[in-house]
Amino acid sequence: MSVAIRDLPTPALLLDRTLFEANIRKMASACAAAGMRLRPHAKAHKCVEIARRQMEAGAVGVCVATLREMELMTGAGIPVLLTSPVADRVKTDRVAGIAAGGGDVRVVVDHPEQAAMYARSAARAGVTLRVLVDLDVGDHRTGVPCDERAIRLARDVAATGGLEFSGLQAYSVSGSHTQGFEARRRHSRAVFGPAIEVQRELAASGLNARTLTGGSTGTWNIDVEIPEVSELQAGSYPLMDVAYRAVVGDDFAPALRVLATVISVNRRDRVTVDAGFKAFATDRPFGPEPLGLPGVHWEWAGDEHGFLHLGTLSPPPKLGQKIEFMAPHTDPTVNLYDCIRVVRDGVVEENWPLKRLPEGSPR
Repeated sequence: MSVAIRDLPTPALLLDRTLFEANIRKMASACAAAGMRLRPHAKAHKCVEIARRQMEAGAVGVCVATLREMELMTGAGIPVLLTSPVADRVKTDRVAGIAAGGGDVRVVVDHPEQAAMYARSAARAGVTLRVLVDLDVGDHRTGVPCDERAIRLARDVAATGGLEFSGLQAYSVSGSHTQGFEARRRHSRAVFGPAIEVQRELAASGLNARTLTGGSTGTWNIDVEIPEVSELQAGSYPLMDVAYRAVVGDDFAPALRVLATVISVNRRDRVTVDAGFKAFATDRPFGPEPLGLPGVHWEWAGDEHGFLHLGTLSPPPKLGQKIEFMAPHTDPTVNLYDCIRVVRDGVVEENWPLKRLPEGSPR
């Protein structure tokens, strides 16, 4: 039975199906036109149903940031690249176990000992693991510097039994959120430059370094113009948030919403909604944006509460009124919920589980 969003208990996570589908088509078409593979980052949504629709639109698989996300996606038969290095046997054994069970997995390393851990786990599981070298292109978060150390690590991986060298990863955190298109273009081209030099040197020595994966929603229409970049890792584009809207403007529509209810109206200058820290990730210097209420801004008021400062808005929201918000940061906001309500024309059509397999999925 269909449910109107006005009848949903709040806070609730919504997905506007029309906007979501348009976002999926736009990114898929851009990558196809550029001859680039699309491997969206599923850490943005943690939802098998969204990943399936990305695959149906042409994605070659998804990226994940954690072992739990890898298990979730491979459990649904979706190819996965784990973009974060790991550094303990428990995790490398779990990855090898997924591969032994038929999972289509790729991993990254930025240190010889990580490669050795994966090789030992691969031997125990009787599999060969596809391994990319993670490059540090300026953020110094993970990755081996783009010099002889990267070359040596790639050659070590290629020469190690149980491992197959499968390319390079180069992701720039800072590039994703550089303000201004031309500044962002210069930044992205600059950070990929050293990675491309590593790619060329490896290719000249006979290694298959055609795969160079990276990029983001913030650089989506920049990185498709760099021919050496073979694979785009954009994650937030199907959903969008305040942070990326500030970078790419209206390139992609705000399909993800958090629905809240006005629960107190006893002040002239503000009302209170039932959406606080437990409804929105607040790791950004700004909060969520109320949609359709110009000049109104949200302020933290507790775990379960948020203030809406009304400014000159008239008339003010009514008690019990439902208000939709654009999240400040997609990934950790989605992580606060167990399901996402898929909505068209104000009516919930489906409920898609987050962080777990949908019923009936292969296991």
